[in-house]
Amino acid sequence: MASLDQPVVHLDVQDNGVAVVRIHRHEVKNALNAQVREELAEHFRALAKRRDVRAIVLTGGDQFFVAGADIKEFASATPIEMYRRHTEYLWEAISRCPKPVIAAVNGFALGGGCELAMHCDLIVAGESARFAQPEVKLGLMPGAGGTQRLVRAVGKFQAMRIALTGCMVKAPEALAMGMLSEVVADDQTIPRALELAAQIAALPPLAVEQIKEVMLAGADLPLESALVLERKAFQLLFDSADQKEGAAAFFEKRTANYLGE
Repeated sequence: MASLDQPVVHLDVQDNGVAVVRIHRHEVKNALNAQVREELAEHFRALAKRRDVRAIVLTGGDQFFVAGADIKEFASATPIEMYRRHTEYLWEAISRCPKPVIAAVNGFALGGGCELAMHCDLIVAGESARFAQPEVKLGLMPGAGGTQRLVRAVGKFQAMRIALTGCMVKAPEALAMGMLSEVVADDQTIPRALELAAQIAALPPLAVEQIKEVMLAGADLPLESALVLERKAFQLLFDSADQKEGAAAFFEKRTANYLGE
């Protein structure tokens, strides 16, 4: 459970089905400590079960996303201490959330912050945002998916350059290599992420969740197996009321009202 300290992750659920999860630890540029990770996991586990939430925006605010892990928490830790923390279970609450998650990144997304953004399904970055996996400069390596998610996103040669040198990648370059979804003006990062989330939230949630599940699960399967997975999910959706509503709205030339049923 999170500590009894002042909450460092804030949640706002809007009327349009969009939830905003905001890390608020600005005095240390939102550095990830145990409390942040635990509160993030608690929020995402709860949001996964809420039918009134259809899309999630994860942000650190207007100035910075997450400038890395809180080094004070692990500088002198032993391997067994790191093992017993089992932080992978906290990260999984985000990566396994069935709702689409959009990272709105301003400023720095370094180390654990870069990994946190890559746990999301879309990344909208401000034009001055910076991304890096600088763990090698501390005698370490990424430990929350930074090597594996990065190589899947941008390919071997760019991922190797980023992880082996710890270099800083500017948002336009990150977009060009396939690391991001969009780059916008800094003051439009959160508004654009909210706009995308609202667009997704207005669509049939069962179809949205199936698309996410199949794309993520199929990415590491042989093509033929992934196509079977896609086909079965496609067929399953024909049993949903939303599919019938969508077809009826199309023929009647009106806006569909999707209930997630």
